[in-house]
Amino acid sequence: MSKEKNTNNADDTIKDQILASIDSFIYTKDLSGKYTYANQAVLDLFEKNLADVIGFDDTHFFDLALSTQLKENDRMVMDQVIRVENEESNFIRAKNETRIFKVVKKPLFDHFGNVNGICGISTDITVEKKLQEQVNEQSYLLETMLNNIDAHIYVKDCERTFLYVNNRVAELFGDKAENIIGKKDTDILPKEIAEHFYQSDKQVFETNQKQVIEETTHSESGGDSHYISTKVPFNQPDKLPALIGFSTDVTELFKLKEEFKQLANTDPLTNLYNRRFFIEQAEKEYQRAKRYSLSMTLISIDIDHFKSINDQFGHPAGDRVLIEIAQQLKSSLRQTDILARIGGEEFSILLPETSAISAMTFAERIKEEQSRLHITGDWQGEINLSVSIGVSSLIASDKAFDVLFSRADKALYQAKNTGRNTVCYL
Repeated sequence: MSKEKNTNNADDTIKDQILASIDSFIYTKDLSGKYTYANQAVLDLFEKNLADVIGFDDTHFFDLALSTQLKENDRMVMDQVIRVENEESNFIRAKNETRIFKVVKKPLFDHFGNVNGICGISTDITVEKKLQEQVNEQSYLLETMLNNIDAHIYVKDCERTFLYVNNRVAELFGDKAENIIGKKDTDILPKEIAEHFYQSDKQVFETNQKQVIEETTHSESGGDSHYISTKVPFNQPDKLPALIGFSTDVTELFKLKEEFKQLANTDPLTNLYNRRFFIEQAEKEYQRAKRYSLSMTLISIDIDHFKSINDQFGHPAGDRVLIEIAQQLKSSLRQTDILARIGGEEFSILLPETSAISAMTFAERIKEEQSRLHITGDWQGEINLSVSIGVSSLIASDKAFDVLFSRADKALYQAKNTGRNTVCYL
């Protein structure tokens, strides 16, 4: 009998040592909520000896006004005779702080099967919860930023599967983000557009380096959308190579750039090319004509007595004359011809691959067409027009376009000096 008792005592000692070595908080309570057992982790938490815990309830160790879930879980176990697995946020008096626990509580029974208390195991998850809260806050912050930034942001792997898209991408594709993630670009986009975007994707995967490219898409309605896209490698261990894409819609900026470009090249009154752009294009045609031994002719046109028109009818009338003449000249051109307002009342037409004879015939027709213009407006009388025209063709001895340009200008002044409303060739 004594030997059996000693064996039981030894077993209890081993169990106590095991329970004392566990980091989790293990305890039992009776129906009144008083502790009947507490392992060493509980004693350390309460900063008490075992004698100061056994027989005392939670009011001595917790601020129950700040630990409401604790009492609710205890009552559920005892009243409903169920196992409760939950979280508790408890204010520990000894620590003067709130800690969060993952708890598992089960009912205890007497020999007759009646509930006579509860057994609980609590694990301190305060650090994990705070870390999770930080992760959630950072995730929410990042998601908010990604969904409100003025860019289309996405992650795509080398098999063309979307791993992430922000709301801007989802709106562009006309679907919800959750319906896009996990699908391939060919499942979301028309084949032609998907292939267009994938060409720059391949550059990232092949070089494993950042790529910055301009991308243009054409919609079925005929409109173009322009993007500046930055694509960077995004490689993770044991996962397929991927990229992160940042695409900014610059369609309006592109249009504005084109408008500025047009303004830089265009005379604002007549909408013809200006002198600077005309000279640039003429230089290119001159080099082409010299390289391939092609003919090229230049026509210079000046409105006769333009100053008198301004003096008699006013500058608005003079502007109207310039516009009407520009429209008349433009309607007579071939697609390859280049027309510009050189300055004031002077215009130039470059005729690539055109002989002197053909150019003279064209110039005579221009003179006749302009003489038939009769312009009326918010002024008294009718404005009748005539023009003087100088023509010159490229010759082998010309060393630069300026030589041809100067010769056509001399032909123009010769036409003006011989009575105007005439065509001269040099």
